[in-house]
Amino acid sequence: MHARLAATASAFAFMTIGSALAEECTVEPAFPGDAPALRLNQIGFETGSPKTAILRSAADAPVSWLVRDENGHVHLAGESTVFGPNESSGDAVHRIDLSALDEPGSTYRLEACGEISHPFAITTRPFDRLSVDALTYFYHNRLGTPIEADYIQGQDWQREAGFQDSRPTCFHGTDEAGNSWPGCDYRLDVTGGWADAGDYGKYVVNGGISVWTLQNFVERLAHQPEAVRGIWTDGRSPMPENGNAVSDILDEARWQLEFMLSMQVPEGARQSVPLGRQDGREPLTLTEIDAGGLAHHKVHERHWLPLPLLPADAGEERFLLPPSTAASLNLAASAAQAARLWETLDPAFAARSLNAARRAYAAARQHPDIYAYDNFGGGGAYGDFDLADEFAWAATELYLTTGEDAFLADLQADAPTPAEMPILQVQGSTIAWPAVHLLPALTIVQNEADLPEPLDTRAREQILAAADQYLAHRDQEGYAVPLSADQYVWGSNGNLANRGLVLAIAHDLTGNPAYRQGAIDAMDYLLGRNALDQSYVGGYGARPLLYPHHRFWAAGADPEFPPAPPGALSGGANATNMSDPVASEMQGQCAPQTCWVDDYRAYALNEVAINWNAPFFWLAAWLDTTATTD
Repeated sequence: MHARLAATASAFAFMTIGSALAEECTVEPAFPGDAPALRLNQIGFETGSPKTAILRSAADAPVSWLVRDENGHVHLAGESTVFGPNESSGDAVHRIDLSALDEPGSTYRLEACGEISHPFAITTRPFDRLSVDALTYFYHNRLGTPIEADYIQGQDWQREAGFQDSRPTCFHGTDEAGNSWPGCDYRLDVTGGWADAGDYGKYVVNGGISVWTLQNFVERLAHQPEAVRGIWTDGRSPMPENGNAVSDILDEARWQLEFMLSMQVPEGARQSVPLGRQDGREPLTLTEIDAGGLAHHKVHERHWLPLPLLPADAGEERFLLPPSTAASLNLAASAAQAARLWETLDPAFAARSLNAARRAYAAARQHPDIYAYDNFGGGGAYGDFDLADEFAWAATELYLTTGEDAFLADLQADAPTPAEMPILQVQGSTIAWPAVHLLPALTIVQNEADLPEPLDTRAREQILAAADQYLAHRDQEGYAVPLSADQYVWGSNGNLANRGLVLAIAHDLTGNPAYRQGAIDAMDYLLGRNALDQSYVGGYGARPLLYPHHRFWAAGADPEFPPAPPGALSGGANATNMSDPVASEMQGQCAPQTCWVDDYRAYALNEVAINWNAPFFWLAAWLDTTATTD
């Protein structure tokens, strides 16, 4: 039957059987109170792709639904599929398949049980603008430079530079745990880089995975048809570097990488550092070493800066915090990756990056157990006591750039086996800043021609095993999100975006449409198909993110400051580490998926961060570019 005739027939069926089901067509009480019981991606769907909506209903039989346009014309109708009680959200739900609705339009609404959804669109490229805004997030968070209205979404977000000519020295004096640090005899010019999250601190560890994620998308594009590569050439995203004949993604990643390169300890410089795993509750034993080549872990003030605060008004002294093995490996990995990508674009920068990567990796091998502890105020700890995955990641990137056997031997020694991969779940996700076990595999499949076949085979097995696990989680979840009920942790939205990234690459490898559907499911959740009817993205959807924990996007604290800009992703629901004043009052009172509120004080729930927006950009850009070819 022709699709339009089928839709008409379904609409007639809805009218004739709807009354028979009316008594059973009950919905869950509205939550939040002003939200419809129908939940879907609030910006809409892609033509030719699967489309899923959720109905909050405890009815134990299917219920009828239809889709109308702004003129009241019915375009599709059908019956829901009962899922039932859902652990992560604390409600009962039905799933609704809208995949047959493929006619472009901008004002569709779904109706069921007397409920009407938010309006939604169907277009050929629904993630076009979103991907640009998700990348612009990083320009918004540049430090050491003014943020100009020409390159952002409006004058509300323009601001003066702040943190210019930043030349801090090493932290000296007593830290919050009572440890005495001697400092150092040098200063480093660390101007630039991105504000890490809601604060203005800058971190090499979180910077490393964020830079890698942006650069990985560029590396993926290199293998695509010219029409796809052309989507992300110079000038796609507004930024000061437009016109330099370099991809905007690489330009943005370089802004952070230049800062990371500047955080490297000079040759011959000595530092007092804690060697080996120590009990952070006791005073640290510091050992003086030749720290040349290591990377300082982070830079920030002695104490947390107040909120709200413009960067230009932040006048407290900043310090280089002690170097760490983890920071050094993050620098080695991302700089080695950059050396490949910039080799023909800027040979001098590529050479400088590779030299820094070699130095950082050698220093990390010499000092494999310098860990970061949570003993400094003014910034996050980013502590990680398992660095085998970082060593494997750095060795992979260096081998792919240099082809040297020594790095291959290290990679083969450090990389986990396929059997180990599916159970390596840190912070509820295979990929997170302290859990980079999958990054070697994701890099290898982008460069398979340059590697021995067994490595490529193992990489594929690891990626597909992880992707299959995510689909299994999705199938057991009422809202069809590839995340299980115990994985709503700090930064769950960033973890989910990373899962979408893995599913996307699994689709690249196999062409299996189930993996692309899983990636779409991840995006649908972030844009409103969730228990809170919340778009976690600034500027997108009927209920967008407004009041994140951020010192400049602080309209919730002071209306003189702006709200979240378009493309900024909230950290999302967190039922496991509810440490802020808002979250602590919710603890034990909310189902995992509902442990979130749009409140600037809720830093454990509603902060923003570079390592969450990076995979969010990757996923949005992948969905957009694959829409032109699938």
